[in-house]
Amino acid sequence: MVICGFIPMDLRITEIFLSIQGESSHAGRPCSFVRLTGCPMRCVWCDSEYTFTGGERIPFEDIYAKLDEFGCNLIEVTGGEPLAQKNVFPFITELCDRGYEVLIETGGFVSTENVDPRAKLILDIKCPASGEAERNHWPNLKRLRPDLDEVKFVVADTADWQFAIDAIGKYDLESRCREILISPVHAIENLHEIAESVSRSGLKMRFNMQLHKYIWGADRRGV
Repeated sequence: MVICGFIPMDLRITEIFLSIQGESSHAGRPCSFVRLTGCPMRCVWCDSEYTFTGGERIPFEDIYAKLDEFGCNLIEVTGGEPLAQKNVFPFITELCDRGYEVLIETGGFVSTENVDPRAKLILDIKCPASGEAERNHWPNLKRLRPDLDEVKFVVADTADWQFAIDAIGKYDLESRCREILISPVHAIENLHEIAESVSRSGLKMRFNMQLHKYIWGADRRGV
């Protein structure tokens, strides 16, 4: 709502919590999470459907105050799809201005063009089994930086694996980004096959387990 030309600087938030980073090259590090509400995508294997609706509008300053209480320098802005809320871009910039190390976990279908360049992207490239591969915004890959950004492929089967291999080659991702993450869908039966495919690939990539799910369980929120 706009009152007298004033646009409230707030975000619709599902949860804010302190935990450890469960994925990416930052796995195991203490990390504060700001999980935004809402996502236009509907991936078949989505593990955060509770973010699709609800949430609470929280002013920027209240979010910053909570993060200051945690005392953790690493922050991940995630969702849902965090970049679907326009106010997230000035929010990210302010986090960077405050000296935080900022990670942005994005589903890859929203342009990353307006993300503050000091933030580090973890870009999820959707594979066929997600049901959303046609919505990948491929121009995002041209903005990846080899010293900062990572790409993630959530892999459910051999078709997803081949899709990832093809994309890695087509977009030269080995040289374009800091890490290539191969993340198997949690608790799938062919986990060992994906691990073996990674080990034999000869490519610069990381087998990316979701550490937090093995510590606290797959269905627990706020971890």
